[in-house]
Formats: sequence, C-alpha cells, structure tokens
Amino acid sequence: MTVTDVKAATQDDIALEGRKLRFGYSDSKAVFDDVSLTVNKREIVCLLGGSGCGKSTLLRVLAGLAQANSGSVSFLGKPVLEPHPRTALIFQQASLLPWLDVVGNAGFGLDFARQPEIDKTTRKQRIAQAVDAVGLRGHEHVFPAQLSGGMAQRVALARALAREPELLFADEPFSALDAITRSEMQALLVDLVHRWHTAVLLVTHDIDEAILVADRILLMGGQPGHIVHEWQMNIPRPREDYGNDVSQLRLEILAALRDLRVISD
Repeated sequence: MTVTDVKAATQDDIALEGRKLRFGYSDSKAVFDDVSLTVNKREIVCLLGGSGCGKSTLLRVLAGLAQANSGSVSFLGKPVLEPHPRTALIFQQASLLPWLDVVGNAGFGLDFARQPEIDKTTRKQRIAQAVDAVGLRGHEHVFPAQLSGGMAQRVALARALAREPELLFADEPFSALDAITRSEMQALLVDLVHRWHTAVLLVTHDIDEAILVADRILLMGGQPGHIVHEWQMNIPRPREDYGNDVSQLRLEILAALRDLRVISD
C-alpha cells in the first residue's frame, strides 16, 4: 500500500495541517524539509520513524512549541503561532507535580493563560470525568510517589483530557512502560479517542504500536527528514484478531524502512 491508496480529506474534515515545513538549527542543515501532512478530526495518525529522523521536532513545530523556518501550520483552519488552548500534549515522562494528588495533577493546566474560563463546578466535573475515563476512580487523592509508571501516564492522559482538546499531541508516551502496561494504554487511547471525539498525532518508533493504534500511519525518514510513505489502516479492531493482515503490513513497513536505509546510505 502506498500514499496513492489514501483518500484525500475535505477541508472540513481536517483538524491539523502542515504545509511544506522546514526546520533547522542553521541555514545549511535542516532537521526536516518539505513536510506536508494532515490530521483529520477524530483520527489517530501515527508518525513512525527511527531515532534522529526529526519526528519529535516536527511534533513540536506542529504543536506551536517551535517555529518552522518555512512553511505553515494551521489548526481548525487558523494559523498556529503558539500552543492552542484546544490542543494538549503528552510526553514520554508523565511529569506530574509531586505535591499534587491525582485530582490536582489532572486539573493542572485548566487555569493556564488563554484557557477558556470555567466555573468551579464545571472544573470539578471535567476533572472527575477525566480521572474516571482513564480508570483511576478511587485513586483521586493518591500522590505521584505512590503511583506506578502506568498509573502516572494515566494521570497525564487525564490532565490532557480535562482540557477537552480537539487534538492530542503524544510523543512516545508509552515507550517507557512494560509490554503489558503499554498494551493496556494503547487500547485505552483508542477507546478514549472514540468516546471523547478527539484527534491524536502520536509519535512512535514502534511499528507494532503504530499498527495497533493508528487510523493512518506516516513513515518519516531520510536526512533531512521527510514523509516517505503513508498507509491507511483498513484492518478492523481489535487488530490482534487479524494476525495475518497485521503481519503482512508489518513486513511492508519493515521493507519500506529497509529501502529508506539503503537510499540514505
């Protein structure tokens, strides 16, 4: 399957769009160049690639945390010049505040500048719904030191959900977890996207994670980094039940990575 197999979205479908993006720390050397992509509303897009291809830097540019040297980024049809209040981010480390309990950490960020003002009742409801959604009901007053790695990442996810984002940026959020916990968090992410009607741009280097989670996979690579392949996921969920299809796609992605390395060398 190649990029020509992917059906183009209409403008009304698009949550995030990057056009001809270039980013580098000097004029002579780019981290990535000529990158164009979209994330549709209520879609999980996985940005897959090896270490050093620029995928995390690209996510930061798309999220408004860094400025591209050239090109444009738009969210819901408007230019992105800084982080948007209707987006949220999750990173590899949960980065919880040790002096706040689960509820305090989940609500942290609701009072940030440029966040829409909400009353105390609404704030409390949002936090409670987010904590419940990630399976932490009954742990509301537990502090980070008492949480496992998986539970800490659930709190980080709740913190993002409490903002009711239209788009969630996630930079390898499950890579530090053990295999069982990682699988649980991947399933939780898919479930929450469907229930909360948010879109996700997930950066990962894990082929299996991309296949199990994504609605669409973008493969990034090269020097400078660029999008080299795109796959629309037509395998039904749960994908573990379609082992042959998953294995075939995994081999196809591995072949694309191998070809990319040959070209790069």
